[in-house]
Amino acid sequence: MANNIKPSGIEWIGDIPSDWEVKRLGFLFIFGKGLGITKEDLQDEGIPCVNYGEIHSKYGFEVDPGKNILRCVDEKYLKIGQNSLLKYGDFVFADTSEDIEGSGNFTYLNSNGKTFAGYHTIILRAIKELDHRYIAYIFDSILFRTQIRNKVWGIKVYSITKQILKNAKMILPPPAEQKAIAAFLDTQCSKIDNIITELEQQIEILKQYKTSLITETVTKGLNKDAPMKDSGIDWIGKIPSHWEMKPIKYIVESNQRTLKESTKEDYVFRYIDIGSVNFYNGITNYEEMIFEKAPSRARRIVRKGDIIISTVRTYLKAIAHIEEDKDIIVSTGFAVLSPKNNESGFIEYYCKSDIFCSEIEKLSYGIAYPAINESVLVNIKMILPPPSEQKTIADFLDGKCKEISSLITEKQQSIDTMKAYKKSLIYEYVTGKKRVRATSST
Repeated sequence: MANNIKPSGIEWIGDIPSDWEVKRLGFLFIFGKGLGITKEDLQDEGIPCVNYGEIHSKYGFEVDPGKNILRCVDEKYLKIGQNSLLKYGDFVFADTSEDIEGSGNFTYLNSNGKTFAGYHTIILRAIKELDHRYIAYIFDSILFRTQIRNKVWGIKVYSITKQILKNAKMILPPPAEQKAIAAFLDTQCSKIDNIITELEQQIEILKQYKTSLITETVTKGLNKDAPMKDSGIDWIGKIPSHWEMKPIKYIVESNQRTLKESTKEDYVFRYIDIGSVNFYNGITNYEEMIFEKAPSRARRIVRKGDIIISTVRTYLKAIAHIEEDKDIIVSTGFAVLSPKNNESGFIEYYCKSDIFCSEIEKLSYGIAYPAINESVLVNIKMILPPPSEQKTIADFLDGKCKEISSLITEKQQSIDTMKAYKKSLIYEYVTGKKRVRATSST
């Protein structure tokens, strides 16, 4: 193995081993494009088809029709779409991408057999001998993503063209060393991925425990020796005998305050939409805007103590407690519940319980974007302890959920650390900063 280094000629790469090359992708691949189809052309049976949306989130480095292909197209495309048929080892790029921290925008075909590249994709077919796994590590590296990103800087989601890819540069070791690097990174990255998977499983267990704890506490209370009675509802079972059950509309006011169309055009507020609320973390983002340029759905006024519940895309379970109320407006896609004479913290926890969320799901209509009418939501029955007991339960759950959330945060930080280490590891080996000894080829 050569120990000498040479300048790469590229500022953001620096020196590389003297026996490595820097090549533009245009000299290494021939380029094609996927089928000229739309999402509506996809079906569950037929010829496997690799589509851009699934590249982003489902496949990882490799796609194999026998394992992880998701959608197909009609056999008629075998006659009219020959140029979009893939060969073993072909890379497929989505022609839209995300930021460099995103989930990637390429995959490669790791099998033989008829498979199409789908809509909004670019095909890269190697001209010379290249190790597919090594190339995949290059494409997945911060090194490569930053290079592409700099061509279209300033836009979060952007388009990748053939020309951008053709002009992108790649560091290329000799073939034997490509294989050695790929094998080494496969082993090391697999170990890292296993650790990440274990941590993610631990987080999921903690989340499930948190939800079950909330459900148990808001339906059974803290006194395990309290006399119980039948609630009269199968999916609730027994409840403490001194608790009540009432439709939500008798416990809260709903959607009481709305911005008028006569609001001053220069009124500035912080806006919360459905995507800004997370079931486990509450409100994750506020978008500052002025009334004049605000979308028509930015109309619901909230106050401290209100609970917001998404009435559209109900599977997201976008439920949160409003902790402050200075100039905050939420989407009309939320139902805003304002407690009358009850503890808002308890009501929030009840709305996050499995029994309540299951009832929302059951009463929602629509398949792709399930929704529930506000009039239906407020008629769902809620179990209600006396006010003092509501507060005791809310305080207890505040403490326990804080402990659980702290554990989840620690594990998520460990995941972030492992992911950063993995990126660093890939960068060091695909740039030759660290070397892997290649075995002699025969």
